Amino acid sequence: MARVVENRWPGKLDGLVVTRYGHGVPCSQIEVVEAGHPMPDKAGLKAARRILDLVVNLTPDDLVLALISGGGSALLTVPPAGITLAEMQSLTAALLKSGVPISEINCVRKHLSAIKGGRLALAAAPAPVVALIISDVPGDDPALVASGPTAPDPTTSANAADILRGRGINVPEPVAAWLKNPQSETPKPGDPAFAQVQNRIIASSGMAVAATARIAGAAGLVVNNLGDVEGEARMLARDHAQTALQLQREGKAALILSGGETTVTLRGNGRGGRNSEYLLALAAALDGADGIWAIACDTDGIDGSEDNAGAVIAPDTLRRAAALGLSANDALAQNNSYGFFADLGDLIVTGPTCTNVNDFRAILIAGSRKK
Repeated sequence: MARVVENRWPGKLDGLVVTRYGHGVPCSQIEVVEAGHPMPDKAGLKAARRILDLVVNLTPDDLVLALISGGGSALLTVPPAGITLAEMQSLTAALLKSGVPISEINCVRKHLSAIKGGRLALAAAPAPVVALIISDVPGDDPALVASGPTAPDPTTSANAADILRGRGINVPEPVAAWLKNPQSETPKPGDPAFAQVQNRIIASSGMAVAATARIAGAAGLVVNNLGDVEGEARMLARDHAQTALQLQREGKAALILSGGETTVTLRGNGRGGRNSEYLLALAAALDGADGIWAIACDTDGIDGSEDNAGAVIAPDTLRRAAALGLSANDALAQNNSYGFFADLGDLIVTGPTCTNVNDFRAILIAGSRKK
């Protein structure tokens, strides 16, 4: 995003962007810093503080261009005074492990930040802010992408505390005390600080899935576009398997598409991301059904924290696994989808794509053949 801005901007500009390790590209006027994701680290903390410093003391004659995409919640970490980076890391790890939806994770993050939840726009006022947003969240709400640094936040500190309590997460005392402090509240819709803020969605999961649907329809496939979905990866996979098997019984050549972001509740000690876990559960539910293939990938090229974007399954996946002594159900019990597909040679490794509209899933049903 930074490099495209540099290539198209008509005059001089300066700025700073932060992205995850290995995802930076060379820029001449905009400084690019790499930091930790999904776990925040010192590099991200330092970069986020510098970004805040860049937007203070601006005037109405300045312009802040914010380039926002998924991942910013971890990369832009500036905890309030009295809360350490280590405490934020511990809390993030517990939230990610719990299987809580990303909207709830980001609600907590907003109220434990000096830059998220609209506070970047607050710091930049009275300068106008234009945010160009690549959405990785269902519904494309600017308040949710990267925890909405330039968008007003309708959630409350009480909501954040309820989420942590409801998930049984051990909350450090400084965090619990801060969430009771009125200063932890984020700026709300209607705040005059947002009068000069424009939040524009320029790309989204829905756009990617819709484009695929058009291509598939032109190829003569029946398209079932489920849109953005949320929920436990293995449960959604079982539902999608039933839909695929029904279409197969009807003899239809079809494509089932979905985007959005699933969750994974960790039960074992294996490796894997939400896309590979989804495919592992899908393979188990399809049970070797003939004529059905599937792919699931994170569009940024990284499935969770692994080095693969996702994986693929085919009608012979379980048969090939059995020949290697692998069990899909055993791998699911250990959350070891990465190891399962690595042994089969069915991981998809793209490297960083430098964009992120979240997950992409497609199930292809060949349909019946006329004799």
